[in-house]
Amino acid sequence: MTANGSFVRQSAEPVDRFMRYEKLFIGGEWVVPEDGGLLESIDPSTGQPWAVAAYGGKKDIDRAVAAARAAFEGSWGRMPGHERAALMRRFADLYQKHAAELAVVESRDNGRALRESRVDVGGHHNSYHWFASLCDKQGGRTIPLDDGVHAFTSRVPLGVVGAITPWNVPLMAACWKLGPALAAGCTVVLKPAELTPVSSLELARLFEEAGFPAGVVNVVPGYGRDGAGDHLVTHPGVDKITFTGEGATAREILKRGSDTLKRFTFELGGKAPHILFADADLDQALNAATGSAWALCGQSCALGSRVLVERSVYAKVAEEFARRAAKVRVGSPLDEATHMGPQASQQQLDKTLSYIGLGRDEGARLIAGGSRIDRDGLKGGYFVEPTVFADVANDMRIAREEIFGPVAALIPFDGEDEAVALANDTSYGLTAGLWTRDIGRAHRTAARIRAGVVWVNTYRYLRWSIPYGGFKASGWERENGIEALDPYLDTRATVISTTGQFPDAYAQ
Repeated sequence: MTANGSFVRQSAEPVDRFMRYEKLFIGGEWVVPEDGGLLESIDPSTGQPWAVAAYGGKKDIDRAVAAARAAFEGSWGRMPGHERAALMRRFADLYQKHAAELAVVESRDNGRALRESRVDVGGHHNSYHWFASLCDKQGGRTIPLDDGVHAFTSRVPLGVVGAITPWNVPLMAACWKLGPALAAGCTVVLKPAELTPVSSLELARLFEEAGFPAGVVNVVPGYGRDGAGDHLVTHPGVDKITFTGEGATAREILKRGSDTLKRFTFELGGKAPHILFADADLDQALNAATGSAWALCGQSCALGSRVLVERSVYAKVAEEFARRAAKVRVGSPLDEATHMGPQASQQQLDKTLSYIGLGRDEGARLIAGGSRIDRDGLKGGYFVEPTVFADVANDMRIAREEIFGPVAALIPFDGEDEAVALANDTSYGLTAGLWTRDIGRAHRTAARIRAGVVWVNTYRYLRWSIPYGGFKASGWERENGIEALDPYLDTRATVISTTGQFPDAYAQ
């Protein structure tokens, strides 16, 4: 334990010790769960616990919401934007200083290859700095009327935000929610997934060290259904829920939270089309297509899992996918040489293997991978081979449903119109990519694809200033960009008479 009784620090180097994080962060203090308890965080590379962490129950959520409300109505709510910005910048600097440690924690918690975690987590401070720059730029507008009235609008923070983050990218999701919420002037109760609680508790330490007022950020790991997550969603003291995860869970959240007329931001699933036209620079297109097919062991909503290939180059692309799949080094996430770590849980591994079985049953041609890896050194871990199916039809389940595993489906097409039709023939609409040397085709095709983000001659290019979010079943509202602040702000109209005169309606 540290001097303040919070938790043991995680070193930047791999450790074999059983780490303990036995308190929640509520109201600026490290507190024992009132009606929660302790849970084990499983290292996906071994299938064994590597840490124990506190989780909260309904009473703990009540405490956290009360603390967030007190901060919103107290010092944080009265703090000028430039002072909030200074605190956020201080936090961003601390985040940058500890990014290497945070990356190790995330890799131990969810199995992501450390080489990926370092790149991702190593850039989060830029997002916090960028959102800090927006703290004092939430101006309204003047509404011209007549000489006797001055009317104007103000943008005001919504209040208390419940932020529910996923297990695949807990620190990035927290960044994308905390950044705009704090910039807008809201306070937050952060509930990370029960599978990956540790990195968010480490995050709380940095907010404490940065000097944020008590209650501005509260961290309460916990279970979803019938636990901390459900109570956060239904709590009358919470003004908004921001959630990243599955569509089925989002629909349940919407139902459960509707009684209190909360606001919602949802960043949900995807089944992204990645279109390779015959005139593309195929070497570069294949770099992007294979890299995005197996990033995060396939556990990304932006995964380019439906690879649409123009028929004249289809055979070559299929051959290259199979060849490159064999080059992917699957292993311990903390090994510097590892390209791809394990699935994050036994449940996710079982799901991925079941979809591989479905692909075979539906008649797709397996050309690479398709099995669990259980060789010496990886036994007990949730490892699966990078997998490629060729000759996939767009109505197969492996082409329509989000697998969240390293499974690429190659689908042939003939011409631009069929490529667009296949790309849009999905219930999702989060991201898409396309490769072509024809600038006219690039613009035409991008404009016709129903997705929130379309990448042309690149893929998974994510930055703090670019709005991110989906069409259709892929979500509501946007994260990142100046648009990310809108879901955390309300508009107030103020009308002031410059004369103070008001007629007596009953004078005659």
